[in-house]
Amino acid sequence: MTVQTPTPFPAPSGQPQQVAFDRAELSAILSLYGRMVAAGEWRDYGMSFLRDVAIFSIFRRTAEVPVYRIEKRPALRNKQGQYAVIGQQGQILRRGHDLRTVLRVLERKLIRSIE
Repeated sequence: MTVQTPTPFPAPSGQPQQVAFDRAELSAILSLYGRMVAAGEWRDYGMSFLRDVAIFSIFRRTAEVPVYRIEKRPALRNKQGQYAVIGQQGQILRRGHDLRTVLRVLERKLIRSIE
C-alpha cells in the first residue's frame, strides 16, 4: 500500500497561488502611507501575501501590533467588496469595491493630524 501526501496548496487551474496587490493598488496605498509618515503618524509597514488575502499592515512603531490593516480578499469581490480597512482591535472601519474610496477613512485621520 502506497500513501501519497497531497501537495500543501494545490492551485486550481487558472488561479494564482497567492493574492497580491497590483501596481495601481500599491501606488494608492503607498501614496497615503507617505503622507502619513510625513505627518509623523506612521513609521513602518509590512506586507503579507497569502493564498486568499493580501495584507498591508501599518505600524505606529516598529515593534507593535499593526494600527491598521488594508486587506484585499478577491473572494468577496461580488459580495461586500474585496477591499477592507481594519482597525487595531479587529473592527472593520470601511469595506468596498474601490480601493481609493475605502482608503478615505484613513485620509480623514490625516486631515485631523495636520490641523
